[in-house]
Order: sequence, then C-alpha cells, then structure tokens
Amino acid sequence: MTDEIWIADDDRSVRFVLAAALRDAGLAVREFDAVDAVRSALRKSRPALLVTDVRMPGDSGLVLLGELKAQGIGPVIVMSAFTDVATTAAAYRAGAADYLAKPFDLDQAVATVRRVLADGAQAAAPAAAASPTHALLGESAQMREVFRLIGRVAASDLNVLVTGETGTGKELVAHALHEESARRGQPFVALNTAAIPSELLESELFGHEAGAFTGAQRRVAGRFEQAEGGTLFLDEIGDMPLALQTRLLRVLAGGEFYRVGGRELIRCNVRIVAATHQDLDACVASGQFRADLKHRLDVVRIALPSLRERRGDIPLLAQHFLAAAAQELKLPPKRFARAALKALAQRDFPGNVRELENLCRRLAVIAPGAEILATDLGASSSQGVTGDWSDALRAWAAQALADGEAEIHARARETLDRVLLEAALAARAGHRQNAAAALGVGRNTLTRKLGASRQRKR
Repeated sequence: MTDEIWIADDDRSVRFVLAAALRDAGLAVREFDAVDAVRSALRKSRPALLVTDVRMPGDSGLVLLGELKAQGIGPVIVMSAFTDVATTAAAYRAGAADYLAKPFDLDQAVATVRRVLADGAQAAAPAAAASPTHALLGESAQMREVFRLIGRVAASDLNVLVTGETGTGKELVAHALHEESARRGQPFVALNTAAIPSELLESELFGHEAGAFTGAQRRVAGRFEQAEGGTLFLDEIGDMPLALQTRLLRVLAGGEFYRVGGRELIRCNVRIVAATHQDLDACVASGQFRADLKHRLDVVRIALPSLRERRGDIPLLAQHFLAAAAQELKLPPKRFARAALKALAQRDFPGNVRELENLCRRLAVIAPGAEILATDLGASSSQGVTGDWSDALRAWAAQALADGEAEIHARARETLDRVLLEAALAARAGHRQNAAAALGVGRNTLTRKLGASRQRKR
C-alpha cells in the first residue's frame, strides 16, 4: 500500500486542479483517466485513498467502488457533476466514505480528503443495488446538498426532520429516504397532522378498539401499525396538539403504545420522518412544542430551500412538469420559448415547486400554441392575491378611465371569463364537462368562450 491519493476522472481539467490542490497540501497524488487504468495500477500497489468520478468511459466509478469494497480496498470518495438522490444514495450504499458534488470548492475537497484519511479505511459494504428514479429534481448547490444528505442518512434508522416552506417538496424527501433505505420493501405511510381534527388525531395515529368512543364499531389499526417495519411520515408536525405530543414522545422513547380504548401493549418498529414549515425552535420557545419531542424528531435535519433561493432550477423543473402534464393528460407535447423560461426564473413563486407544477399543468391545457410564450404566462399564472380581488379590479378600472381607454367593460368581462375558465380547467385536470359543472355553466358555453378566448390570443 502507498501513501498516494489516487484521482480517477476522464476530465483532465478536474484531475489537474484537484491534484494541484492536494499536492499543495503536502499529499502525494496519482492521476487516472479511466476505471481500467485504476485496475491495472491495483495489480502493483494500493492507494491510501481513491477519489473517483461516477461517469467515465467504460465502467462507472460506482462499479469500481463496488469492486474495491469487495476486496477490502479503501476508503473511496465519489465525485460527480450529475448529483441526484439515486446516485448519491447508491454511492453511500456501496461504501463511499464521502461524496463531492461538482463543481466543488477546492478547500472543501482537500478538507474532505484529510478527514477521510484520518478516519481510516471504511468497513466494506455491499455493492449498490439498482436505485429508483426520484421526483426530486435540481442542479443548484442547495439541492446537491439535500441529495447528499438523503444519500448519507437514508440507510440509517435515524429519525429525520424535514423543514421548508409549503410546496418545497418535503414529502418527496420522505419518500426518497424510504426508497433508499433497507425499509423500502415495507410500507410508507403518510399523515398530515394539520389535516385531521385534534379529537380524531390520536385514533388516526394509534388506532382504536371497538366501543372506544361513539361510532367505533370495530377495531381499527392506526398509522403506526400500518407502517410496521417501514416509514411513517408525519407532515406539519408543528401543528400537533400538546397533549398528543406527550403520547407521541412516549412511543418514540419506548417503541410501544396502546390503541385508544385498548389494553394490549403493541410494540412497533417504525422510522419517523417528520416535516414542518414552522420554526420548531420558536415553537419550543413559545411553549407550543415540547423540547424533548423536538430532540427525538430532529436527529438529522434536512432543510429544503425555497424556489426563489434556487432560481437556476426553475427552467429544469418547468420543462419536466410541462412534459409530465402532457403525458398524464394525454395532450400534445409543448415546449417553453426561451423568453418564457427566463420570465419564469424571475418569479418568486410563493407556493414554491407546487405552484410551478400547477402553472405548468394549466399551460399544458390552455396555452394556444405548441410553444409557450412569455405572454402566455401572464394570462395563465396564479399570482397570490392579498385582500379582496375587487380592489385590484377597481384600481385597474380607475387607471384605465384615467388613461382614456375605451370599452373597458367588455375587456373586463372578457378577462373575467378567461380567468374563470382557465382556473376551472386547471382544477379539473382539463376535463371540460367537470370544469363547466364547477362554474355552473353548460359545456357548450365553456367550449364557446374558451374558443373565443384563444382566437383573440392569436
């Protein structure tokens, strides 16, 4: 075994700058451009540590990682420009000591190499299995860090707290943690604690016996029993009543509970992933949330960025959602014009990824052409309205009258009809008859008005 750091990457520029940084730090470095070259070198010597890219000509870095771990050679740091949940999790499952997302900070990379060397060789781990495709998308630095955290903690049984604004994809993170864990063959059960009345939430979580309360005619298993062996996702945990927080804490501490009205002690083996859009530290300080329960849930925290904090991901997400909506609704495919993508990236999206997805679904249905223009976004987007919407109408009318514009009544009626039609179609997944019923108009009326609106757009 040598004291060399081996770098395997087909990109010469990456090898050069990383090797130079490591040499400047006093480390011996050897460079390789392919997996086969590393295999040949292994016949004569072994490295102190290998840093390998994932995608290279021939076999991938993950294949090499599996081979090295099977031979007890390591540790290995994996790096890739194609950072996603599946790749990151596969690297950690295969035994990677750490993961560097390209482009990486050189000081961080050197510090990672030094830490891994100090930690010593990692224990061998089984080769990576095929990973599922996840709905989490993003190429920003913030999302790369999210993917790295998911990959690192998924294989453990640690409880995870996912934080972030509404619509950022907290349940998608919980799904990814489950699918990349050893529990993936067992149930994934989700419960939005804010959506259940407080008097029913205890029964939803722990189940109840027949006769436990009025209307309880039979035994019902709760979410803990349904999730046995798997993962229980508790969304909006910050809204849980204090009395129920106490009972949840006892379950997390002892791994056992009673059904409502029951005397049989039930043991459970469930991993908890909780999520909230609230500041739990502030809730604890105000007495709305138990500090001891927070510590039980907040073993590992994954903070999701808002969409406005990762605007560079908006074009990628928008094109993905538009294609998915067309496929789901069986509509002709559409594409965004470059100006439209630029306009989308400048929006704040207070509803985050969920708002962007809903916008793309509407555009898939109502945009008149195969190419979505920037002008289509204004007519189809749902900008958050504060206060009475008539205030905005009143302000518009006052300005139009002051400017001497003509036929403002007809224009206002036309806009009102169009907005209502588009909103109803979006809410009913493009189904015209259901949209017409929701508005209280006939299907022919809706079709006629929609056709007239599209003609005026052209």
